[in-house]
Amino acid sequence: MSTWLITGCSTGLGRALARAVLAHGHNAVVTARHVDAVQDFSAAYPNSALVLPLDVTDRRQITDAVAQAENRFGAVDVLVNNAGYGYRAAVEEGDESEVQALFDTNVFGPVAMIKAVLPGMRARGAGAVVNISSIGARIAPAGSGYYAATKAALEGLSGSLRKELEPLGISVTAVEPGAFRTDFAGRSLTQSADAIADYAGTAGKRRKEHDTVHGTQPGDPDKAAEAIIAAVEAPDSPALLLLGEDAVRAFRLVEEAQQAELDKWRDVSVQTGIQE
Repeated sequence: MSTWLITGCSTGLGRALARAVLAHGHNAVVTARHVDAVQDFSAAYPNSALVLPLDVTDRRQITDAVAQAENRFGAVDVLVNNAGYGYRAAVEEGDESEVQALFDTNVFGPVAMIKAVLPGMRARGAGAVVNISSIGARIAPAGSGYYAATKAALEGLSGSLRKELEPLGISVTAVEPGAFRTDFAGRSLTQSADAIADYAGTAGKRRKEHDTVHGTQPGDPDKAAEAIIAAVEAPDSPALLLLGEDAVRAFRLVEEAQQAELDKWRDVSVQTGIQE
């Protein structure tokens, strides 16, 4: 039995993962900004679920949540940084305060969570960190530049963190889901207040009023939860876990396009060295 601390459990993947972790017989620290949304976990799993309010932009709440988790269960064995939200805008349209808030939640919140649990994991020489990214970090759609940037930042951090923690017995996995049938493209999605007409054919197509994806996504959050548990429990936890056939397909297309461009510009790239 291990103890998982999962952020952003009110809906979607976070809720599905908390439910699956508890069903597997593990302990779960089930957190959400609005704790009323997850109180049902306490009733269903009174001995193994600890329900706590947690806004990942609030450093005091982070400290308190980790302390309560350790007091109740002895340790946090697995941290899942799932809390986050989407933001759609052409780069020029992005509001500075909204973009700052996005980075505070999607990047700096996970960093603070990681720093809070690592002392305990290092002391035990064991643990796992799972950072929920997005295939958007790789495909960078028009209109999702700021969101893609937050997830690319989280993945870059994950890569370095894995190299730092692997010798200490702690695994780090970045998860890139494709489109899953959650509330991500519905209630959770935000966008810039003003749209610039020149971007109507690019970023404008992804604005909420033009998006028909919500409710038709191909991914099953319950199956995604099982995949994440399998990856964490594997002796060779992956550095990157793709979720969904659409994510795998998009990954391959980006990889092939990048390789073709690399080959095309190789001569220019390698001719930049100093000639002695």
